[in-house]
Amino acid sequence: MSASFEKYQKRKLISSYFSVVLSIALVLFLLGLLGLLVLNAKKVSDHFKEQVVVTIYLKDTAKEVETKQLEKSLALADYVKSTEYVSKEEAAASMKEENGEDFMDFLGYNPLQNSIDVHLKADYVTSEHLEEVSKEALNKNFVDEVRYDNDLVTLMNNNVKKISFWVLILSGIFTLIAVLLINSSIRLAVYAKRFTIKTMQMVGATKRFIRRPFIWKSVQLGILGAIIALIGMAVVLYYLNQTFPELDLMRNPILIGALFIAVFILGIIITWISTFFATQRFLNLKTDQLY
Repeated sequence: MSASFEKYQKRKLISSYFSVVLSIALVLFLLGLLGLLVLNAKKVSDHFKEQVVVTIYLKDTAKEVETKQLEKSLALADYVKSTEYVSKEEAAASMKEENGEDFMDFLGYNPLQNSIDVHLKADYVTSEHLEEVSKEALNKNFVDEVRYDNDLVTLMNNNVKKISFWVLILSGIFTLIAVLLINSSIRLAVYAKRFTIKTMQMVGATKRFIRRPFIWKSVQLGILGAIIALIGMAVVLYYLNQTFPELDLMRNPILIGALFIAVFILGIIITWISTFFATQRFLNLKTDQLY
């Protein structure tokens, strides 16, 4: 009978530890993913901003020397990421590929213009900077027109501000939820041993002596949960980096490493503090209050 009860208690304890580790791992994993999102939010927004194209259309009378000089001056500008010269023949071929038919067969000539596609650096993708680039290009007498999607730029910048705000809010909420969930799991694990705590206290053990094994066990569980969470984060990061190589998520390994270390330390700190207060609560209760 005694052996059977001990086995039952052991299974119950293992189940309790498993649930604590799983809770810690899941919460830290979600918190880590949110951290990755925060770290890479600007990088992602910059990537989409730099897809905005400013197209400078050239007059048919533009000389090759003038075109090359303009392209070179734009490429050397601080606000420009890249430039690409697109001839009217290349533009026609691209349009034919997109539409599946050759419009020149109907017109008999190529109405398109030679152009230069300009991609600005993310920090300069604003309505003000785009207007300045446009005016500067139009000062050239061989430039016919400058086109860009100003409404898209305005919408993109507004959405980036909103998303950044809500990401910060969600970060705070998730951090609070993480602390509460881990704390709740630890308290349940300590609650299962409340009579052991009180028994040790009644035979003269000090509070520090009683707390020490509970804290050490919880820290071990926190370390295990953090390791599982970090493995999950590493897998997700690897997958995203392979799927979206243009984002270059591993460009700053120091920040990524700091995030992983922070998640690991957070798992230890939260479990340590939660266990300290949970054991302290039962140490301060009277025997009849344990039931």
